Amino acid sequence: MRSSLSPSKLGERGLQIEAHWQLLARNRRVYTLLSLAILALALSGSLWFANDSNSGKFFDRLPHVFDFVQDLLPRDPIEIWRALFDLPSPYFDGSLKYDYPEGRYYLTDGFYIPEFFYKMAETLNIALMSTVIGFFFGSILSFFAARNMVRNVWLRGSVRRFMEILRAFPEIVLAGFFLAILSLGPIPAMIAVSIHTIGALGKLFFEVVENADMRPEEGLRAVGANWVERVWFAMVPQVMPNFISYFLLRLEINVRASTIIGAVGGGGIGEQLRLSISRGHEAKTLAIVLLLFITIIAVDQLSAWLRRRLVGESAFQAVH
Repeated sequence: MRSSLSPSKLGERGLQIEAHWQLLARNRRVYTLLSLAILALALSGSLWFANDSNSGKFFDRLPHVFDFVQDLLPRDPIEIWRALFDLPSPYFDGSLKYDYPEGRYYLTDGFYIPEFFYKMAETLNIALMSTVIGFFFGSILSFFAARNMVRNVWLRGSVRRFMEILRAFPEIVLAGFFLAILSLGPIPAMIAVSIHTIGALGKLFFEVVENADMRPEEGLRAVGANWVERVWFAMVPQVMPNFISYFLLRLEINVRASTIIGAVGGGGIGEQLRLSISRGHEAKTLAIVLLLFITIIAVDQLSAWLRRRLVGESAFQAVH
């Protein structure tokens, strides 16, 4: 934006301001061009590194990015719904690609749960159990890590470092260790997600405890209540709504984490997604993606509604 006043109409002070403004504008243009040049250089270097580390095939394969999307299109859109609900396909040729009814989990002779719904429930179970375990141990550790509840620096510091170690590694890395030790299945996935959840929730929880009103705790201390009684009767009623809010938020995160871990052998819907992609079963792949999309939206909306009910609209917005 240029000044609308003519230099001839400006006084000495105005001319100085105009000159200073022109200098700032010139510097801004130079810095902008310099930033763009650095960004272009960094982007070029990244692309070169990507091409070099990918055996020189990155640029060769780049035009084929959308081939994968094209390969995902089924021969008949209705096949997605048949795969989702395990309905017989008119294209069944004896291969695994169209054997949808083979995956049914029969509860009675005439009632069954579709395979992908069953696997989705398994993923949700992993996420829910991991979050419950993380909530339980994270809430206990948080009171030992809070500055206003534990005066001993060594104890408080040790608990905090312990929780940092627990959340230092991503869930998928932890899952890799436990899958190697305990073999494939949902149990190693649940252990991996639980460990990370304890560390993550523990940190959020002790920050809540440190911001709690200390007057109830001081009252109980004055009448001789011990540490456990002060935590249970003075702190827990104050912090529990926020604890549950963080629990629900973490549940959303763990649903996604459990899906990803499933793709590396942790069971659940993630494993089915990996298999269907690797085998080129486009209808099954899109059915799983659709089910994942609906489930994650449902979990997000449900937890958001519960968090609004627990801590109020203003606190909910503060979390975001």
